[in-house]
This record gives sequence, C-alpha cells and structure tokens, in this order.
Amino acid sequence: MSAAKLLHPGLNIGSADPEAHRQAGPVMFGFWVFLMSDLVLFALLLATYSAMTRHGTAGGPTPADITDLKSAAIETALLLTSSFTFGMASLALKYREDTGRLFAWLAVTALLGLGFLGLEAMDFAKLAGEGAVPQRSGFLSAHFTLLGMHFLHVAAGLAWMAVVAVQLAMWGLCRAVRLRIMRLALFWHMLDIVWIALFSFVFLAGAGS
Repeated sequence: MSAAKLLHPGLNIGSADPEAHRQAGPVMFGFWVFLMSDLVLFALLLATYSAMTRHGTAGGPTPADITDLKSAAIETALLLTSSFTFGMASLALKYREDTGRLFAWLAVTALLGLGFLGLEAMDFAKLAGEGAVPQRSGFLSAHFTLLGMHFLHVAAGLAWMAVVAVQLAMWGLCRAVRLRIMRLALFWHMLDIVWIALFSFVFLAGAGS
C-alpha cells in the first residue's frame, strides 16, 4: 500500500506517512478505551435512575409529572443536528484541508451545542422553581445527576472545541491538531448516542408512565 493511501484511525488526514499512522494508532485506541469507560458511567447512572423511578419518588413528583417532551424534542433536534455539522467538519478535515470551512462548521456545531445547554438549563431552573429539586427524593437526585452529567460533558466538549479552534488558528492543520479534532469528533458523537438513550428512557418512557 502506498503512503498516499495510508489511513489514520477514523479519518484519512491527507498525505499520511507510515510514521504518522504508527503514532496515531495507540492514541486513538486509548481514546476509544476512555469513551467506553465513560459509557459505563452513563450506564450506571441510567440504571440508578431506572430503579429510583419505581422506588425513590418518596411521595413527590413522578417521571410523568416532570417530563417536558416538547422541550426534550427540541434539545434532541439541536444535538443531532450538531452531530451532522461536526460530521461536515470532519469531511472538511478529511478531503479539503480547508481551515475556513472547518472553522465554519465547528462554529455552527458550537452554536447548536450552546442552544442545547441553554434549553437544558432552563428545564433545570423550571423544575427547581416548581420545588422539584434533587434533595426532594431519590428519583429527583438521580434525574438531576444523570442529565447534569450529560450537561457537563457537552459543556466540556464545547470548551475543548474552543481550545482546538485556537490551536487551529495558531498552528494550522498540523498532525497534533488533526488528531485532537478527530478525538473531539468521537467524543461529540458519543454524547449524541448517550442523549438518544436518555431521550428514550427518561423522556419518552417518562411521558408514557
């Protein structure tokens, strides 16, 4: 196989060479291990939430009482659209080496992510205003912890995106920056997958309970 056809894990980042490919492999593998461990964390939180919906309401609000399906649907649309726009950023990285196009798609992704966080923060504030606070019951503690953990992950992804944008402006599409964008893309898509699970088990199941 010629050097021009060698692929980095996840994306072909241009005129890759055998040494670059060798260095990228362990880094991407290690990041996959991190993502899998993060998924285990969310699985445990979701299992706790499931148990608390049946045995932890303590006479307080139930899932049906606090579920706002319309708001959750809008948040889902924003986050899934941001996954598409990050995919477009990845394509710009893979085929064009066009920093302007890459910046534009990252900016759109960041705006969608900020919109998602804003709506979720409003949901948290609404629940708190109605007295549905974490200390009210085990169920509400699990609810805020599960959704709050995802909120923090999205916020961390946006902070990471800002750092990558600064590095991209300073150093261009060097090997290190490309690999960081690739890892960020995996992280962001993982958050979308987690949110689909949360939307299904927390909001859809909650509205129907």
